[in-house]
Amino acid sequence: MTSPTRLTREMLLDGGLEAMIARLAPEQKLLTAADRHASLQATLAARPQGGDGVWLFAYGSLIWNPTVEVSDRRLARVQGWHRAFCLSTRAGRGTPENPGLLLGLREGGACVGAALRLPEAGVEAELDVLWRREMITAAYRPRWLPIEAPEGGTVDHALAFTIDATSHAYAGELDEAEVVARLATAGGQLGSCADYLFQTCAGLSALGIHDPAMERIAAAVRTRLAAAPDPALAPDGTQATPAT
Repeated sequence: MTSPTRLTREMLLDGGLEAMIARLAPEQKLLTAADRHASLQATLAARPQGGDGVWLFAYGSLIWNPTVEVSDRRLARVQGWHRAFCLSTRAGRGTPENPGLLLGLREGGACVGAALRLPEAGVEAELDVLWRREMITAAYRPRWLPIEAPEGGTVDHALAFTIDATSHAYAGELDEAEVVARLATAGGQLGSCADYLFQTCAGLSALGIHDPAMERIAAAVRTRLAAAPDPALAPDGTQATPAT
């Protein structure tokens, strides 16, 4: 039984993620290195003044697998955006035949997650690692969002990757039954969508964050897996035999 490939900093730096997506989903349009550099520079040019280091708003897998150097972490809230399974993935945690779903920040409501501080020294190099992960395609729009830090301390703005609703990878506003079905059945080289869901829920719980929608979806996925387990998935929802 082959274990899933873990997304690591080294995999991002050596181009492994980009190569994997190009191999498994050749129809997927990827940003060039020049495109990513231009996006990063434009984002840095729009960076709010003040503060030491860059704060990153983590609402999904960045909570439990940031792959960048983090010097501080605290509970944070953004107003006007909410966490949603709205990004379709055809490689990594899905296939072209059975696309998976990943989280994005979509307009409306509010979201509680983690603010991760990247030290000022070397911040551009760390953001380059982040761009190799989040900006492989143009599915996200990096934005500087006002942040509230309930535990105290000043975090005026944080960098957040919001969903681009014009992207071909945007899944739209799916009903919960469709979300559950896709999370329970999709998987790929990086593991299953169920595992992504469960690890995100565990990361939120470790921060003391109660997200009723995520918990409800996780319970429904567990029920579905227990009732009709996918032979490609282990009992906990991890990918038993990743796609090649």
